[in-house]
Amino acid sequence: MLNQDQFAATQKANLDLFFGLSSEAVGGVEKLAALNMRAFRATLSDTFDLAQKALSVKEPQDWLALQNSAAALIAERGQGYNRQVFDIATATQAEFARIGQTQGEAYGRRLQTVAEDAAQNAPTGSEAAMAALNSAIAAATTLYETLQGAGQQAVEVARSNFDMAAAASKSTRN
Repeated sequence: MLNQDQFAATQKANLDLFFGLSSEAVGGVEKLAALNMRAFRATLSDTFDLAQKALSVKEPQDWLALQNSAAALIAERGQGYNRQVFDIATATQAEFARIGQTQGEAYGRRLQTVAEDAAQNAPTGSEAAMAALNSAIAAATTLYETLQGAGQQAVEVARSNFDMAAAASKSTRN
């Protein structure tokens, strides 16, 4: 059983976790909003430049060249924007994972302490139940580590796929 101090410490840790995760989420949204503002400004500038150039076009082939250069610029900017969104999302996700790992490790230590306390105070003949409890804790820890590794691999695969798609897109434009 938790005493009052342990309960208060747990509540404080949970509150710290909530505000830490909230702060990271707000930071990610803030970075995304700044990126969107920069992209909007660049789009306005590019549109103005394109309109200025379009007004001076006299020949159809010049118009096609202007359209092709505009399409290439849009594709390049879009790809850069997508890359930055991906980077913001993965950085935020990585920070969430780091916080989650820290909390998971702390929870595992607390759970192990509870199991050890229970084993010391267990009545005679409960060794099998204590062994089962320790086995369950070990299995949960292994499952957590496996899921964390799979999540990290998924992020790495997504990043690799994004990089390959960007390289393929760039090579087809050139």
